[in-house]
Amino acid sequence: MSDNVRKPFVAGNWKMNGNLALVAEFNQKLAGLKAKAEVVVCAPSLLLHAFETDSFSIGTQNVSHLDNGAHTGELSVDLLKEAGCSYAIVGHSERREDQGESSELVALKAKKCVAAGIVPIICVGEPLDVREAGEVEAFVGEQLDALVDKMSIEELSKTVIAYEPIWAIGTGKTASPEQAQEVHEFIRTYFSKVDATLAQSLRILYGGSVKPDNAETLFAQKDVDGGLIGGASLKAEDFISICQAAN
Repeated sequence: MSDNVRKPFVAGNWKMNGNLALVAEFNQKLAGLKAKAEVVVCAPSLLLHAFETDSFSIGTQNVSHLDNGAHTGELSVDLLKEAGCSYAIVGHSERREDQGESSELVALKAKKCVAAGIVPIICVGEPLDVREAGEVEAFVGEQLDALVDKMSIEELSKTVIAYEPIWAIGTGKTASPEQAQEVHEFIRTYFSKVDATLAQSLRILYGGSVKPDNAETLFAQKDVDGGLIGGASLKAEDFISICQAAN
């Protein structure tokens, strides 16, 4: 596992899945979860009220960069805090692609979260054509540039970064441990040029078809501090196994 100053971190992203029965199952099966990792479940917002456990935290999958007002369908940080959220996924590739979220907007959302005391899990990552063209670092670097442009070092220190190769999300394909480590090392090196202390303390998660049978190997990489888990986070036993792999 990575440097001792970085506590392992596992976040589940249910996406537009789940129901009250699944929440009840997680409440029961994850009660008293024994894991060294910090554990978060990011479920659809309408389900957040039903979680009843202190063995993991809850988070949202989206947040507005605006405070309140005439913005139909948006969720403010104040509303999310009232719902018990302490984390928010920001800039997931599905929102960047489906909702056209720019890196600048992602940075504004992350900044708003930090100001409200919500930890943003900021997603970055490349599509297949960028990887095949050998332009991963340039592509991810531009996404990181937007964060550094909008956020101070202190603000960035209160975030979590999730590297998600878009070509490995929901496809069954997974970056090899070496591929994951290569990009994670690039991200940490990028931030070391901003601030060395920030770079060493920043937790960087891998997201892309993490499963119980590959989690331990992925998490063993020097700069991989845990995972952002998609499909496997919908199965309580699988999610527990992945959390324990982060030990």
